[in-house]
Amino acid sequence: MSFQANGELLPSGGGDNIPLIREKLSIGRRDSCDVCLRFPNISSVHAEMNFRNGYWYIRDCSSTNGVKVNGVRVQEKMLHPKDRVTIGKRDYFIRYDLPSDQMGRLDEVQEDEIMSQSLLERAGLAKPKDKKRGGFDPADYLLEE
Repeated sequence: MSFQANGELLPSGGGDNIPLIREKLSIGRRDSCDVCLRFPNISSVHAEMNFRNGYWYIRDCSSTNGVKVNGVRVQEKMLHPKDRVTIGKRDYFIRYDLPSDQMGRLDEVQEDEIMSQSLLERAGLAKPKDKKRGGFDPADYLLEE
């Protein structure tokens, strides 16, 4: 059985590249994760990456040390080729090819993504709102350590 890689994560400090061979990948310290990172600042299931419509997305799975894209803490974010992804305290660069018919849509996707989150959510200072729950919850605006 052969897998076609849809890109790879390149460790910024050197080391082996991580091929992105599935459309959904779990990243964490557990042996059961697709990408196992055995470092003390990595949560057991730290993040998840999804390949949708030719783009990679990363989502923080309520990790202790968070996920950052280009230095900004995120809950979920579409990744662009050459973005710097920080998982815990480890930096990686993502390399993949955008679909040729989707190149012009990149700006549209970014705009939709930006408008779907509050400023506090984008800054990593508030948890994303539960769409089912709705309403105002002051706990969403408490800073986490």
